[in-house]
Amino acid sequence: MKSVCILLQNTYDVDIRVRRKAEALVAAGYSVDVLALRPPHLKSKTYSLNGVVVHTFSLGKKRGSRWRYYFEYLTFFFWIFIKLPVLTNTKAYAVIDVNTLPDFLVFATAYARWKGAKILFDMHEITPEFLMSKFKVGVNHWQVRLARFLEKASFMYADHVITINEPIQQLLASRGLLLSKSTVIMNSADQSIFASASNFSVAAGRGAISAEFVFMYHGTLTHIYGLDIALEAFAMAHHEMPTAEFWIIGDGPEKSSLERLSKKLGLGSHVSFIGPMLPTEIPGWLARCDVGVLSTRQDVFLDFSFSNKLSEYIIMGKAVIASRLKTVRHYFSEESLAYFEPNSPADLAKQMVFLYKDQELRARLADKAKREYAPINWEVMKQRYLELMEDLTSTSPDA
Repeated sequence: MKSVCILLQNTYDVDIRVRRKAEALVAAGYSVDVLALRPPHLKSKTYSLNGVVVHTFSLGKKRGSRWRYYFEYLTFFFWIFIKLPVLTNTKAYAVIDVNTLPDFLVFATAYARWKGAKILFDMHEITPEFLMSKFKVGVNHWQVRLARFLEKASFMYADHVITINEPIQQLLASRGLLLSKSTVIMNSADQSIFASASNFSVAAGRGAISAEFVFMYHGTLTHIYGLDIALEAFAMAHHEMPTAEFWIIGDGPEKSSLERLSKKLGLGSHVSFIGPMLPTEIPGWLARCDVGVLSTRQDVFLDFSFSNKLSEYIIMGKAVIASRLKTVRHYFSEESLAYFEPNSPADLAKQMVFLYKDQELRARLADKAKREYAPINWEVMKQRYLELMEDLTSTSPDA
């Protein structure tokens, strides 16, 4: 049996992309270990989940300043640098799948690489743009220049590189990444989870919520996702949509400020902050909405983002209003999504009214989006990932 080790500076249970990859490998007959952060509720250092063995390190994620980020990155790096050789000596891994951030985590695989493992580098983010967006620094800031140096050194070191969409792949190619050395594995939702939404129920005590027409957002309540823009747009448009409600599902650092903004805008009972939900509840809630709202802000980093929530709405056959971001626009036409100019509540309000009043438009958008999503759905991405792993393991000395 071929063995693969996945490195992840996150809690494995909640990182859906990495879980999909790991469980796909197990189903294909691989032995899979994951080295990740320990969940707060877990005391055991090692546990098994759906056939994947997870080794954990208690570090937590208490990020705020960039220095806290660097502290966590370096601490996790050194744990991997020590832990991975121990496991390598017993498992003889064929492939080490390194998931960013940070980019330099890939160098913690030096011993495993020396022992013959292939290094697969899955770049979840583009670090220079992330720094520019997160910490409001310019392109010539020394930390951005250092990030670009480490980024290039990292993908040059790896045997193969995964990028999460084609615009990012092209951006990295402009920085020296060989296209022949890279593969796009998009962050698509697993449609099998949503195949029978009618079989899912919402959380007890919340099923009584109902409305004639529902706009919905589900996910983390944080500044980058522009929920304040969506609330302002809903306030502008609500007099033309008397039966509409806006359901906001999830939790996050912006929840209190969003609740205050909703109250200030006089939205009252027309906006519901439903709170966090279990992943198994998501399909049941999405089935009850009419339109998904993705009001992500635009900047040098977010322009390359592709929300997994978009995939989920499309799979569920829902029309979606989305910011006109570079990557989203790359994959979906004007006939599949109701685009609005990023950061513009007025333009978003206009699209809300259009979709509220036109059921046929909602149906056309949903149908077209589903057809355009077919070439990038998870079944396609999963097969692409498994073929890549087969190629890598077949050339490994231990294959």
